Amino acid sequence: MACVVLSLVGISAAPAAEMVRIPAGDYAPPLRAAGEPERVAVAAFLLDERPVTNADFLRFVTAQPKWRRSRIAPVFTDEAYLQHWAGDLELGPLAPPCAPVVRVSWFAARAYARWAGKRLATTAEWELAAAAGFTRADGKNDPELKHAVQQWIAWPVPAILPDAKRARPDFNGVRGLHGLVWEWVEDFSTAMVTGESRGDSGLDRDLFCGAGAVGSRDPGDYAAFMRLALRSSLTARHTTTSLGFRCARDVPEDSSP
Repeated sequence: MACVVLSLVGISAAPAAEMVRIPAGDYAPPLRAAGEPERVAVAAFLLDERPVTNADFLRFVTAQPKWRRSRIAPVFTDEAYLQHWAGDLELGPLAPPCAPVVRVSWFAARAYARWAGKRLATTAEWELAAAAGFTRADGKNDPELKHAVQQWIAWPVPAILPDAKRARPDFNGVRGLHGLVWEWVEDFSTAMVTGESRGDSGLDRDLFCGAGAVGSRDPGDYAAFMRLALRSSLTARHTTTSLGFRCARDVPEDSSP
């Protein structure tokens, strides 16, 4: 379906993202501290088919004025928040309606998810979904996926991002987990910190630098290490030209398995 914006009201006429059920599985962190499990069980969950787009986010800031570019409190973002938009409620040529929204902080992404009745995926959930190949449930040995990921990482970020809906779907029907933008996750800041709280100061020094390779699950999984490095470098106020997000939701209890 084509994505358009009703210029009369400034609200996107494109439908919200459909959600895809991700089957239960487990996630093997690329690095782990001593005593931590090798694999983390992940329950089935729902994940947006595509990343949140500029049109989606325009609807959000229209309904929630405090998250507009000119009104957002500095504590919630850096100075580059939505810098590529033409204005508070105007996307402009650098932010096509159907392209993934970028230059949004974790605070803004989480606020959008809550406004939409959803949440951000956890790292374990996101990585479980990203483990699917294009044509098989386990993408570890999918040469097409590896080539696409490596090629994307090597390319510079384009000034205008492509249509999220046109990204190739993976085995589960999820589009753009690889090859569009990096994505925020709920617990991004625990990537290099033990414990669950972002305030946890109990750093395990074996997780850093060359010592991290000792606990590495798969040193050849370059993309996983790139995501780990990115997440561990971020703060919740951070924005970049290649960092967006998508939403998740628990599977309803009365849903069939």
